[in-house]
Amino acid sequence: MIGIFDSGIGGLSVFKELSKLMPKESYVYFSDSLNCPYGPKKTDFIIDRSTKITYFLIEQGADIIVVACNTATAAAISYLRSNFDLPFVGMEPAIKPAVLHSKSGVVGVLATAGTLKGPLYLNTLAHFKGDVKVIERVGDGLVEAVEKADFDSKDVKKLLRNYIEPMLNQGADHIVLGCTHYPFLQRSIEEILDGRAEIVNPALAVAQQTLKLLKEQKAAPAKEQPFCKFYSSASFTEPIQIIIKSLTAAPCSFIDSFSI
Repeated sequence: MIGIFDSGIGGLSVFKELSKLMPKESYVYFSDSLNCPYGPKKTDFIIDRSTKITYFLIEQGADIIVVACNTATAAAISYLRSNFDLPFVGMEPAIKPAVLHSKSGVVGVLATAGTLKGPLYLNTLAHFKGDVKVIERVGDGLVEAVEKADFDSKDVKKLLRNYIEPMLNQGADHIVLGCTHYPFLQRSIEEILDGRAEIVNPALAVAQQTLKLLKEQKAAPAKEQPFCKFYSSASFTEPIQIIIKSLTAAPCSFIDSFSI
């Protein structure tokens, strides 16, 4: 079984790719929406929440855990790998492919404050940036909008335009989505980009890495009918449940107000 967690529903963008790549696997997902967003939270708090959620996912039978949250990856994945004897897959900002494919020599990164100041992002940037100019923007308000299933309102598009237009004006030809919530805004982002830049979403690469690790574990193929359990420290609204059910053919169960 594959365990997944995020500060909220953003990790569903990763679940989408996982379930397409491994439809016969079962999944247990924990959304910590009661404490969302993680971006402004202190590192110790994020490590504590990530640890408690990891224990819970293991109790549910997870053989591998996907930290489907850029901020939690930046703050906690090293601690988790040091303290738990199972593989973890985290979210790394897709700086490398953006830099490699940039023709203008300018790349934009839209992420949370927690991700942009984290050592994982800074080390990745230092290693792959080279001579490419990287423009960073903190996407304040976007996570909260996605949590409310607000993907394309005027207010959301205004926020996105304020973040993205300055990147485009400086020549960015690739925009890296550095938060798993942001792919839910892809249509609105594409509308603003209008073909001027490419979106870089690392979710597929994370799913492929998860599959690779499972193969290395030589885990036996699931014999039972696959299923998906979704837990939230707050609640899954009806619009979000509809989205989730569209991402998998497996039966889904939803447990709200789950305290960890």
